[in-house]
Amino acid sequence: MPWLKEEAVPAFLAAAGSLGRLLVPVAEDWGSRFAVWQQGTNPFTGPGPTVLSAKGLFLPQTERLFSYSTGPEGTTITTAEPEAGEDKQIIFGLRPCDVHAVNVLDKVFLAWGYTDTAYQARREASCLVALACREALPTCFCRAFGLDPLAAPEADVLFLPHAGGYIVQAQTPKGEELLARVQDLLAEEPQLPELVPPEFTLQVEADGVAEKLATMFYHSIWDTLYQKCLGCGICTYLCPTCYCFDVQSANRGSEGYRYRCWDSCMFSEYTLMAGGHNPRPTKKERGRNRFLHKLAYMPERIGLYGCVGCGRCLLKCPVNLDITALIRQVREGGA
Repeated sequence: MPWLKEEAVPAFLAAAGSLGRLLVPVAEDWGSRFAVWQQGTNPFTGPGPTVLSAKGLFLPQTERLFSYSTGPEGTTITTAEPEAGEDKQIIFGLRPCDVHAVNVLDKVFLAWGYTDTAYQARREASCLVALACREALPTCFCRAFGLDPLAAPEADVLFLPHAGGYIVQAQTPKGEELLARVQDLLAEEPQLPELVPPEFTLQVEADGVAEKLATMFYHSIWDTLYQKCLGCGICTYLCPTCYCFDVQSANRGSEGYRYRCWDSCMFSEYTLMAGGHNPRPTKKERGRNRFLHKLAYMPERIGLYGCVGCGRCLLKCPVNLDITALIRQVREGGA
């Protein structure tokens, strides 16, 4: 098996960066995120996923859709061009949970009866390089949804920590193309060693939760679950699979543009209708919708849970509203 020593990672990144825009996880004072790699940048490889996921690399927080102008000759509409560097991007250091989250977004934007062309362009231009987990955070629970912290089958390349370096596996033609560029950096490991998965302190099991929740729309569990929620929406912004967005226009004189931006089902304005009616008027209905969408509606519609167990919402929720506690309650009580 191809093996890359730790000291050769900067050379690997330099070679990968020659193929397109290279993004790596970096540590900040407040947490971690993906940023464009530059010579000398040390990727963040600490335990767990980045605080900010790679979702924004496929679905930007704000994205111009088209511009328009009006004049004596009529209206002209100009479709927004991709930003510089978006022709090809290599994303290094995605954790298995985040790779699976991209797969969930693929189901929503590419395979649910409608193709989002802006998302499709970014997705097809991306090469995903996954980094297996050697250590789990106390908030990690990806195994609840059948994920393996040592595997990322949807990634183009998988890095497995081993013996002061990484076993490097190409899993797609994109991955093979990338590794062909760094062949001189790779040594040969005679066989794939037996790898020990990380220990998880947070234990939860999601089997059967979708079926139980399908009958619990009017259950009393929702009467108390929402009470400490602040409605801040941080859970949806940090979640790697939340994809709610709004579409707005900005006008100035005879010119303007239309853009889409992230929104949140936890905000009261999200479902507010033009006539003033709101089908989710309180935090109870909005909280119920969030959890049902993650754990019941998405399995029914796309065959995958809308949660990947990354633990970001547990880590950053200011009032500790815990999706794993709900899963336990549903499994133990049910309808």
